[in-house]
Amino acid sequence: MPYKKKYLPLIIGVAIAAGIFIGGKLNFSDVPDKLFSKNSKKDKLNRLIDYIDYDYVDDVNTDSIVDVTVNGILENLDPHSVYIPKEDMESVAENMKGDFVGIGVSFYPYRDSIAVIRAIVGGPSDKAGIKGGDRIVMADGDTLFGNKLKDGELVKKLKGPLNSKVHLKVFRKGEPKLLNFTVKRSHIPIKSVDAAYMLTNKLGYIKINRFAESTYKEFKTGLDKLLDLGATELTLDLRDNPGGFLGIAEEIVDEFLEEDKLILFTKNKRGSIEKSFATDKGDFEKGKLYVLINENSASASEIVAGALQDNDKGIIVGRRSYGKGLVQREMDLGDGSAVRLTVSRYYTPTGRSIQRPYSKGNKDYYDEYFERIESGELLDPEKIQVADSLKYKTPKGKIVYGGGGIIPDLFVPIDSGMQNETLSILQRRGFIGYFIFETLEKNRKIYQGISRQDFIDKFEVSEAMVYEFQEYLNKRNESQLTFVAYHEEVKQYLKATLADQLYGLGAFEEVFNQHDLMIEEVIELSKGKK
Repeated sequence: MPYKKKYLPLIIGVAIAAGIFIGGKLNFSDVPDKLFSKNSKKDKLNRLIDYIDYDYVDDVNTDSIVDVTVNGILENLDPHSVYIPKEDMESVAENMKGDFVGIGVSFYPYRDSIAVIRAIVGGPSDKAGIKGGDRIVMADGDTLFGNKLKDGELVKKLKGPLNSKVHLKVFRKGEPKLLNFTVKRSHIPIKSVDAAYMLTNKLGYIKINRFAESTYKEFKTGLDKLLDLGATELTLDLRDNPGGFLGIAEEIVDEFLEEDKLILFTKNKRGSIEKSFATDKGDFEKGKLYVLINENSASASEIVAGALQDNDKGIIVGRRSYGKGLVQREMDLGDGSAVRLTVSRYYTPTGRSIQRPYSKGNKDYYDEYFERIESGELLDPEKIQVADSLKYKTPKGKIVYGGGGIIPDLFVPIDSGMQNETLSILQRRGFIGYFIFETLEKNRKIYQGISRQDFIDKFEVSEAMVYEFQEYLNKRNESQLTFVAYHEEVKQYLKATLADQLYGLGAFEEVFNQHDLMIEEVIELSKGKK
């Protein structure tokens, strides 16, 4: 085929450039001629895409074919090697970086407009005077209301370059005319530390929802606050934390371990081992520590729990963690997309891998979660399957196991009251949040004189509000979502969501945790009653 000769110099140039680029990204020890040695399988794939691109009877978006091909390849590796399309990269990067540039409001795309839940305290909208309940109807002359606007389009109109200004027109209930605001965009944090407060006069609490670039700084701010309040013991809540950056998890572990204690080690397919040790820093090396985990605590969360457990530091409380012991590295594919490729396994200080088996394929791997539920493992620790061949000992002689997650030192069964499918649907689909927003819309002023702490300590959700919520569901043809068996639990959700929309800053967790089984166990441990 003549076009082959024509494009040969280009193909060679691209291959050389790609070799330099990928070599720099992956830090492979193999030389370029090894990495790009002749491979009929690679040639076959490239040739097929070229045939389709040049000769297929219909016009085809070959980019989409490549996306499908990449996903197909990764599905044959392991469950955690994933492809990130370029259209998703911005949100993924923002989430892991821990901030974005915007105007600083929490909002609902409510009915046909942007309804502000609250302005982030100290953010640009808060400084400009925007309040909860405001409707942002225009930005720089562009209309921000109407049924045809999608969530992503609304967000794009509010984002922009750092320090740029946006002119907003806002409808506020009770005001005769639209209000005008000029807001200067700035860095808006995406919080990875949900809450940091005192459970008792000596027991502090910090909840981390993921390990992003900003997490260690947020954690240190929270820890310093608790130390100033007199905390000598700490509860670190890693429940439902899916992980994140390995290095950030190591920094947090370093706050609890003495110098030169092994945090973890990683091993790649060539047998190369890298070890990570605690340094001489650490503000909580002597205090008592309790770490909360559950079946959704994964990856970096398990690194923290495993490193502490293997060093006999603290007590791990909860249920067996997810079981992800693979390390990914993000690699740019050159067109705005990227792949997170598994490059090594990590091991806890005693030498155990906590990665669940995945040799039977991705479906079986993810179905194992439901098998845990069906086996009764979430209710009874005796149902946890362990292998004697994967038994290890900590320096103080405690038995720990590898092969599939971190098994806690103190088991706490799942709370079938607060953690059930009905409440999960109500929360996940936004019914509770929207109902609370509409409740506040009727009369926000009745809450203006209530301080945050008074609300958390004294406010009680009325029976009338609970019945109104059921009527709210009925009117939306969701009458099948009844919660007769979970009446008190719904009250707790309603109060926590109300606290969140009124005060933010961890108010949801402070309310929700008041009837949390794991936290009750930790408080009992702290009092010496366990």
